[in-house]
Amino acid sequence: MNPDKIQNTFDGKFWNARYETFRTGWDIGYVSPPLKEYIDQISDKDLKILIPGCGNSYEAEYLSKKGFRNITLIDISDILIKKLEKKFENDKNITLYTEDFFEHDGSYDLILEQTFFCAIDPSCRENYASKMKNLINKNGKLAGVLFFNDNDDTAKDQNNEEPPFFGSESEYKNIFKKYFHINVMEVCYNSISPRNGREIFINLKVK
Repeated sequence: MNPDKIQNTFDGKFWNARYETFRTGWDIGYVSPPLKEYIDQISDKDLKILIPGCGNSYEAEYLSKKGFRNITLIDISDILIKKLEKKFENDKNITLYTEDFFEHDGSYDLILEQTFFCAIDPSCRENYASKMKNLINKNGKLAGVLFFNDNDDTAKDQNNEEPPFFGSESEYKNIFKKYFHINVMEVCYNSISPRNGREIFINLKVK
Protein backbone atom coordinates (compact mmCIF):
# COMPACT_ATOMS: atom_id res chain seq x y z
CA MET A 1 0.00 0.00 0.00
CA ASN A 2 1.21 3.49 -0.81
CA PRO A 3 2.30 5.04 2.53
CA ASP A 4 1.22 8.45 1.25
CA LYS A 5 -2.29 7.29 0.50
CA ILE A 6 -4.97 9.28 2.28
CA GLN A 7 -8.09 7.40 3.32
CA ASN A 8 -11.20 9.27 2.26
CA THR A 9 -13.91 8.68 4.85
CA PHE A 10 -16.58 8.53 2.16
CA ASP A 11 -15.92 5.23 0.42
CA GLY A 12 -17.74 3.16 -2.19
CA LYS A 13 -20.30 1.86 0.29
CA PHE A 14 -21.14 5.39 1.39
CA TRP A 15 -21.71 6.59 -2.17
CA ASN A 16 -23.56 3.44 -3.21
CA ALA A 17 -26.03 4.12 -0.42
CA ARG A 18 -26.39 7.71 -1.57
CA TYR A 19 -27.17 6.69 -5.14
CA GLU A 20 -29.50 3.87 -4.09
CA THR A 21 -31.58 6.26 -1.97
CA PHE A 22 -31.31 9.20 -4.41
CA ARG A 23 -29.61 11.42 -1.81
CA THR A 24 -27.77 13.40 -4.44
CA GLY A 25 -29.03 16.91 -3.90
CA TRP A 26 -26.04 18.42 -5.72
CA ASP A 27 -27.24 16.78 -8.96
CA ILE A 28 -29.04 19.39 -11.09
CA GLY A 29 -29.87 16.99 -13.92
CA TYR A 30 -27.82 18.66 -16.67
CA VAL A 31 -24.37 20.12 -17.34
CA SER A 32 -23.88 23.15 -15.11
CA PRO A 33 -23.71 26.53 -16.92
CA PRO A 34 -20.13 27.38 -15.83
CA LEU A 35 -18.83 24.04 -17.14
CA LYS A 36 -20.90 24.24 -20.31
CA GLU A 37 -19.56 27.69 -21.15
CA TYR A 38 -16.00 26.58 -20.48
CA ILE A 39 -16.36 23.46 -22.63
CA ASP A 40 -17.81 25.54 -25.47
CA GLN A 41 -14.55 27.51 -25.63
CA ILE A 42 -12.33 24.46 -26.15
CA SER A 43 -11.42 23.77 -29.77
CA ASP A 44 -9.06 20.78 -29.45
CA LYS A 45 -11.30 17.72 -29.52
CA ASP A 46 -8.36 15.35 -28.95
CA LEU A 47 -7.57 16.55 -25.45
CA LYS A 48 -7.28 13.76 -22.89
CA ILE A 49 -9.96 14.69 -20.36
CA LEU A 50 -10.62 13.23 -16.92
CA ILE A 51 -13.72 13.79 -14.79
CA PRO A 52 -13.11 12.34 -11.30
CA GLY A 53 -15.99 11.60 -8.98
CA CYS A 54 -18.01 11.80 -12.16
CA GLY A 55 -21.51 11.29 -10.74
CA ASN A 56 -24.19 11.10 -13.40
CA SER A 57 -21.76 12.60 -15.91
CA TYR A 58 -23.82 15.20 -17.71
CA GLU A 59 -20.54 16.96 -18.51
CA ALA A 60 -19.19 13.82 -20.18
CA GLU A 61 -22.34 13.40 -22.23
CA TYR A 62 -22.09 17.01 -23.35
CA LEU A 63 -18.39 16.68 -24.20
CA SER A 64 -19.06 13.62 -26.34
CA LYS A 65 -21.89 15.33 -28.20
CA LYS A 66 -19.53 18.24 -28.88
CA GLY A 67 -17.08 15.83 -30.53
CA PHE A 68 -14.47 15.26 -27.83
CA ARG A 69 -12.92 11.85 -28.35
CA ASN A 70 -10.94 11.00 -25.23
CA ILE A 71 -13.00 11.26 -22.04
CA THR A 72 -12.25 9.22 -18.92
CA LEU A 73 -14.67 8.95 -16.02
CA ILE A 74 -13.89 7.54 -12.59
CA ASP A 75 -16.11 7.10 -9.57
CA ILE A 76 -15.81 5.09 -6.39
CA SER A 77 -19.43 3.88 -6.60
CA ASP A 78 -19.72 0.62 -8.54
CA ILE A 79 -23.51 0.99 -8.62
CA LEU A 80 -23.14 4.31 -10.40
CA ILE A 81 -20.53 3.04 -12.85
CA LYS A 82 -22.74 0.08 -13.83
CA LYS A 83 -25.51 2.55 -14.57
CA LEU A 84 -23.15 4.68 -16.67
CA GLU A 85 -21.86 1.62 -18.55
CA LYS A 86 -25.38 1.09 -19.84
CA LYS A 87 -25.88 4.77 -20.57
CA PHE A 88 -22.64 5.06 -22.55
CA GLU A 89 -22.37 1.50 -23.91
CA ASN A 90 -22.36 2.74 -27.51
CA ASP A 91 -20.19 5.78 -26.91
CA LYS A 92 -16.60 5.09 -27.96
CA ASN A 93 -15.48 8.49 -26.71
CA ILE A 94 -15.98 7.58 -23.05
CA THR A 95 -13.99 5.20 -20.82
CA LEU A 96 -15.24 4.31 -17.34
CA TYR A 97 -13.48 3.07 -14.21
CA THR A 98 -14.73 2.14 -10.75
CA GLU A 99 -11.84 3.48 -8.77
CA ASP A 100 -10.62 5.60 -5.88
CA PHE A 101 -9.35 8.86 -7.34
CA PHE A 102 -6.33 8.84 -5.03
CA GLU A 103 -5.20 5.52 -6.51
CA HIS A 104 -5.79 6.41 -10.15
CA ASP A 105 -2.87 6.41 -12.59
CA GLY A 106 -2.94 8.32 -15.84
CA SER A 107 -1.95 11.50 -17.63
CA TYR A 108 -4.41 14.10 -18.86
CA ASP A 109 -4.46 17.42 -20.66
CA LEU A 110 -7.52 18.61 -18.78
CA ILE A 111 -9.28 17.57 -15.58
CA LEU A 112 -12.76 18.90 -14.99
CA GLU A 113 -13.93 19.51 -11.44
CA GLN A 114 -17.66 19.41 -10.76
CA THR A 115 -18.89 18.60 -7.21
CA PHE A 116 -16.01 16.17 -6.54
CA PHE A 117 -13.83 18.43 -4.38
CA CYS A 118 -16.81 19.15 -2.13
CA ALA A 119 -17.54 15.42 -1.79
CA ILE A 120 -14.24 14.30 -0.29
CA ASP A 121 -13.25 14.66 3.35
CA PRO A 122 -11.78 18.18 3.81
CA SER A 123 -8.68 16.59 5.34
CA CYS A 124 -7.92 15.21 1.85
CA ARG A 125 -7.84 18.58 0.09
CA GLU A 126 -4.07 19.02 0.15
CA ASN A 127 -3.65 15.53 -1.28
CA TYR A 128 -6.33 16.27 -3.86
CA ALA A 129 -4.29 19.19 -5.17
CA SER A 130 -1.06 17.19 -5.17
CA LYS A 131 -2.70 14.24 -6.92
CA MET A 132 -4.22 16.52 -9.53
CA LYS A 133 -0.82 17.95 -10.36
CA ASN A 134 0.59 14.45 -10.79
CA LEU A 135 -2.21 13.45 -13.17
CA ILE A 136 -2.00 16.51 -15.42
CA ASN A 137 0.43 16.78 -18.33
CA LYS A 138 2.83 19.68 -18.75
CA ASN A 139 0.81 22.75 -19.78
CA GLY A 140 -2.35 20.92 -18.76
CA LYS A 141 -5.16 22.40 -16.68
CA LEU A 142 -7.55 21.76 -13.84
CA ALA A 143 -10.79 23.64 -14.43
CA GLY A 144 -14.23 23.66 -12.92
CA VAL A 145 -16.32 24.75 -9.99
CA LEU A 146 -15.83 24.69 -6.20
CA PHE A 147 -18.52 25.38 -3.61
CA PHE A 148 -17.55 28.18 -1.27
CA ASN A 149 -18.53 30.67 1.37
CA ASP A 150 -16.07 33.55 1.51
CA ASN A 151 -15.83 33.54 5.27
CA ASP A 152 -13.60 30.97 6.94
CA ASP A 153 -15.71 30.64 10.09
CA THR A 154 -19.02 30.47 8.23
CA ALA A 155 -17.62 27.94 5.77
CA LYS A 156 -16.58 25.69 8.66
CA ASP A 157 -20.01 26.04 10.23
CA GLN A 158 -21.63 24.87 6.99
CA ASN A 159 -19.55 21.70 6.93
CA ASN A 160 -21.66 19.00 8.52
CA GLU A 161 -20.50 15.43 8.94
CA GLU A 162 -21.42 14.51 5.36
CA PRO A 163 -20.86 16.10 1.95
CA PRO A 164 -21.09 18.57 0.40
CA PHE A 165 -18.32 20.47 2.17
CA PHE A 166 -17.69 24.16 1.68
CA GLY A 167 -14.55 26.25 2.05
CA SER A 168 -13.35 29.80 1.55
CA GLU A 169 -11.56 31.40 -1.37
CA SER A 170 -8.52 32.09 0.82
CA GLU A 171 -8.35 28.41 1.81
CA TYR A 172 -8.53 27.32 -1.81
CA LYS A 173 -5.80 29.72 -2.89
CA ASN A 174 -3.49 28.51 -0.15
CA ILE A 175 -4.01 24.90 -1.18
CA PHE A 176 -3.70 25.24 -4.94
CA LYS A 177 -0.95 27.86 -5.26
CA LYS A 178 1.61 25.28 -4.13
CA TYR A 179 0.97 23.15 -7.19
CA PHE A 180 -0.67 25.38 -9.80
CA HIS A 181 -0.52 28.77 -11.42
CA ILE A 182 -3.91 30.31 -10.72
CA ASN A 183 -5.19 31.64 -14.05
CA VAL A 184 -8.72 32.16 -12.73
CA MET A 185 -10.28 31.79 -9.30
CA GLU A 186 -13.37 33.94 -9.09
CA VAL A 187 -17.05 33.82 -8.20
CA CYS A 188 -19.14 32.38 -11.03
CA TYR A 189 -21.35 34.91 -12.81
CA ASN A 190 -23.46 32.22 -14.46
CA SER A 191 -24.39 29.86 -11.62
CA ILE A 192 -27.89 28.46 -11.41
CA SER A 193 -30.10 30.45 -9.04
CA PRO A 194 -29.80 28.16 -5.95
CA ARG A 195 -26.00 28.35 -6.19
CA ASN A 196 -25.68 32.03 -6.97
CA GLY A 197 -22.78 33.47 -5.02
CA ARG A 198 -21.75 30.02 -3.75
CA GLU A 199 -19.57 28.80 -6.62
CA ILE A 200 -16.02 29.71 -7.59
CA PHE A 201 -14.76 28.94 -11.07
CA ILE A 202 -11.16 27.76 -11.23
CA ASN A 203 -8.76 27.55 -14.15
CA LEU A 204 -5.40 26.31 -12.90
CA LYS A 205 -2.23 25.42 -14.81
CA VAL A 206 0.29 23.00 -13.34
CA LYS A 207 3.61 24.41 -12.16
